[in-house]
Amino acid sequence: MPPLAHDGLNSIVAALGPTNTGKTHHAVARMLEHPTGMIGLPLRLLAREVYDRVTAQVGERSVALITGEERRVPPRPKYFVCTTEAMPVDRDVDFVAVDEVQLAEHPQRGHVFTGRMLHARGVRETWLMGAETMRDRIRELVPTATVEVRPRLSRLASAGRISIKALPARSAVVAFSTAQVYELADRIQRIHGGAAVVLGALSPRTRNAQVAMYQAGEVRHMVATDAIGMGLNMNVDLVAFAGLRKFDGQRERMLETSELAQIAGRAGRYMNDGAFATLAPLPALSPETVFALENHAFPQVRRLFWRNQDLDTSSIDGLIASLRQRPRHASLRQVDQAEDHEALMELAGRPEVRRLASSPERVRLLWDVCQIPDFRQLLLESHLRFLSDLYQQLAGHRAVVDVDWMARQVARLDDVQGDIETLMMRISFVRTWTYVANHGRWVQDAAHWQQRTREIEDRLSDALHDRLVQRFVTQGRSRGGAPTGSRARRHPLASERDAPLPDSPFRVLAGWKLHAGTGPVPHPGTTPDAWVDAILDAEHEAFDVDSQGQILHAGHCVGRLSAGSELLRPEARVVVDESVGAGAKLQLQRRLSAFARDWVGGVLAPLQSSDLAALSPAGRGLVHQLSGRLGTVAMVQAREQVADLTGADRRTLKQAGIVVGSRFVFARALLVPSVVRQRVLLCRVFLSLRPVGSFPDGTGTWCPLDGSVEPTAYTAMGYPLMGDRGVRVDVVDRVVGALTRLSGTGAFELPERVVEWLGVEPGVDARAVMAAFGYEPGEGETWQFGGASSRARPRRRR
Repeated sequence: MPPLAHDGLNSIVAALGPTNTGKTHHAVARMLEHPTGMIGLPLRLLAREVYDRVTAQVGERSVALITGEERRVPPRPKYFVCTTEAMPVDRDVDFVAVDEVQLAEHPQRGHVFTGRMLHARGVRETWLMGAETMRDRIRELVPTATVEVRPRLSRLASAGRISIKALPARSAVVAFSTAQVYELADRIQRIHGGAAVVLGALSPRTRNAQVAMYQAGEVRHMVATDAIGMGLNMNVDLVAFAGLRKFDGQRERMLETSELAQIAGRAGRYMNDGAFATLAPLPALSPETVFALENHAFPQVRRLFWRNQDLDTSSIDGLIASLRQRPRHASLRQVDQAEDHEALMELAGRPEVRRLASSPERVRLLWDVCQIPDFRQLLLESHLRFLSDLYQQLAGHRAVVDVDWMARQVARLDDVQGDIETLMMRISFVRTWTYVANHGRWVQDAAHWQQRTREIEDRLSDALHDRLVQRFVTQGRSRGGAPTGSRARRHPLASERDAPLPDSPFRVLAGWKLHAGTGPVPHPGTTPDAWVDAILDAEHEAFDVDSQGQILHAGHCVGRLSAGSELLRPEARVVVDESVGAGAKLQLQRRLSAFARDWVGGVLAPLQSSDLAALSPAGRGLVHQLSGRLGTVAMVQAREQVADLTGADRRTLKQAGIVVGSRFVFARALLVPSVVRQRVLLCRVFLSLRPVGSFPDGTGTWCPLDGSVEPTAYTAMGYPLMGDRGVRVDVVDRVVGALTRLSGTGAFELPERVVEWLGVEPGVDARAVMAAFGYEPGEGETWQFGGASSRARPRRRR
């Protein structure tokens, strides 16, 4: 189903339905139809997945990623991809979307989703996506919303009960404890040769590496917690439940049928049907549960968790009282289990904290500190002690975290030795420090600490992925990725266990070979791991594109531009050795695609100035035409928009360097030689033209034509066809002006400057070019208006 076409001001759309209805996909597509937008997602992992998708379409310079632990905010972002809690809702954007709004009934996080549902709004359009179980509550609490219930794109059917030996390829086994995940992954490794592991506690980098290994077919099975239930996109044919009970932070309980549906719905993607089953010895699901899952029939959510957002920070007691305010609507239930509230109550009872919280600013600071998540999941007292120490430093006379204290804490985490559990614990610890570093006013040199903690998390994530591969993947695999043995390689020495295995998928990624022609080698003085990390995490400025369309990193070819679906959307193809695994290619493809979008955006940057937003619809339409044609539009194609330009439009266009000439509309900034060469490359890539030929370089006023090239391509390059040559479009405008003035006196001779601009001899050589301008030879070496190519007699200056 295509996205809803609600174009009215402040329209609210509730896109509801089961999994695999394309809700999130269409919301992202809709967001990109607006000049600015923001989407809130329930998981950091999902936010990173959507960020990767959006940046691959519009480039990294236009997109911000904001989560509790990660902030990638370019200077002027158009789109914000966030976790729901981290959405900067005070920023005005045209489009806002909130995903998985049914989490409003979650005891811990529900109040955040309720708050976003009630208050987060786009200037022009808002989307609320989630389960159909939210239909009644949305109609009640957001009565102006248009509710659209979307059907699932594929069928979901029960496969009954299945044994671990009978698990088909593309199966995901779901368990509800880390210990059970490990046990099942071990069994699948022995029977089927390997399994990817997905846990909610994994960092995005580790999770992506595990999923890439599964998606590429290097392993055929996955074992996961219910973390896969929140919109993470994977090719799963069967979901097998290894348990039906989970600990929800308060007690162990049976899963609700709607929760089972959220997980089972990961099976099947787009139009491919999916199946769900229980894993023996667990009994099969009851007929009633099977019917509900197959038909997406679940009771409506009755009450949502809520918390007052209008907080009183004049004092600690005022803050506590405002947090205790009860909702006035019967469908809302006050949250009573939020970790930040519990932390505030505990810290408020400590004299050293209460003494410091003596002003509204310090009360707000205390509340911000209490909202730091307990990533470490240690004893509550340990988390409270950390929060107390942190607050006392921030509220002290220096008002920042003690750099020596932070350095000691962070340095202890920079250690890639140890087993899976140890590495996961370190990652959770470093996430806390990343969260702190992302509050820029809390630490000195915040950018340094953000980079430092991110680098440590990346190293720990890579080591964790390697340990998971060592433990849960048989190392002998065929070229096609299928297991060739049923036993994992054993290493007799602990030091060998801690080192990456030479033939693990991660080592393949780390040791991949790039080539340009015969192929470069890794940068001197760096390890393969460091080289790969440098490419995957490099900023836009670290890449370049040469005249052959090769994408270069530090002088080495890492990819190549090729024809895409549109002139402005070239594909970026990874250039790698055949031995590189498919998982590595997927990661590299995303990075290079994002760079390609940014590169094209840089070419068109003069047409994307915020000053142009003030243009009338006709003016914006004209700029849109210019963007689509690389900065040059023939007047015959733009006449309608030009006729409707207002006086203010013309002044704005002139200030932006956009010339409305007699033959063409063009942007002067796109005629500098470096940009002309980029325009030529885009045309060559799109039209698959050979690299040699007669193409302009921006330095000359004209260029000869290549007979194999479509003539209109020269217009897109900035050198429209005039007779037997391409003439730079600003020179065309100058020539038209000069000839118009000369023709006012009748027949005339070509001035030397016009001859030089056009690169022609005054005689026969000039005929084709002058005919294109509407002139024909007169007596002797004179010219007069009236050529066959003329559309209208030039106007004389008064």
